[in-house]
Amino acid sequence: MARKILITGGAGFIGSHVVRLFVNKYPDYQIYNLDALTYAGNLENLKDIDQAPNYHFIKADIVDAEVLNRLFEEHQFTDVIHLAAESHVDRSITDPLAFVRTNILGTVNLLNACRATWKGHFTDRLFYHISTDEVYGTLGETGLFEETTSYDPNSPYSASKAGSDHFVRAYGETYGLRYIVTNCSNNYGPNQFPEKLIPLFINNVRHNKPLPVYGDGKYTRDWLFVVDHALAIDLVFHKGKQGETYNIGGFNEWQNIDLIKVLIKQMDEKLGREPGTSEKLITYVTDRPGHDRRYAIDAGKINRELGWKPSVTFEEGLSQTIDWYLANEQWMNSVTSGDYQKYYQAMYASR
Repeated sequence: MARKILITGGAGFIGSHVVRLFVNKYPDYQIYNLDALTYAGNLENLKDIDQAPNYHFIKADIVDAEVLNRLFEEHQFTDVIHLAAESHVDRSITDPLAFVRTNILGTVNLLNACRATWKGHFTDRLFYHISTDEVYGTLGETGLFEETTSYDPNSPYSASKAGSDHFVRAYGETYGLRYIVTNCSNNYGPNQFPEKLIPLFINNVRHNKPLPVYGDGKYTRDWLFVVDHALAIDLVFHKGKQGETYNIGGFNEWQNIDLIKVLIKQMDEKLGREPGTSEKLITYVTDRPGHDRRYAIDAGKINRELGWKPSVTFEEGLSQTIDWYLANEQWMNSVTSGDYQKYYQAMYASR
């Protein structure tokens, strides 16, 4: 069967890395990138492959069930890799309904489109749902999130992702839909929208702006280089077991304040500043509501069963990330000014 894979959210941060990997690695696959091009979706992320014969861009919103049903009927997608999501916790606090619409309703719309189009083909088609470690809640000073950890979301964002996870599994049990779920830790790397910690702080250090640190700065996260995440997604898609969950983490725990100091050290060195110069930019700010203290992923299962492990240390991945942002200042200016919308109009409006 010729694979026609729909990747949702493929113009976003993680999605663009997955789309690029699949387009380049599997020329016999037809890759369809569906993205609504909201603030975090940027077609400039994929300029290097947008003319590839096996790449197709579709501007659409997963919230629109009618459009999704038409697209599934027209293109007869054989698989879905579902990355489209609202993902920023702070935004979920100010506008939780946007997260309900995209993360829950949008996921159910996709599941319904699969169910309607794949009748009689469930055994050879796959719905691969990418989720987050935040659905598990928060940890104390010890312990790790495992695939069997009970869900305990604490923010509107994590609650909406938990809801979408439950719907995917329910469609598997109720309708026989083949599915896999992966829960990942904090991603970092090139092309990440600068609302997230690492690209925000890279940009602020570069321009000598304050570095806002929540609370005491001791919130702990596991960090996963986005290129490694894309490689894990490829592996799970092709070799993962139907109905299974895999946690994907970087084996890479850092307290925020320690991470920030490593970033500052590398930035000052790369910018030719005296060591420690940018530490004066650290500014402690009021903590956000419902802030989970610690996340930490046990990625042992995907390592044991599929052989995946991170390819870089955090310091190596961070250095590569900083180098990319320093070399792509125009990209940063573009995503923060909206100029990428002009690129979309020029490249796709007439197609």
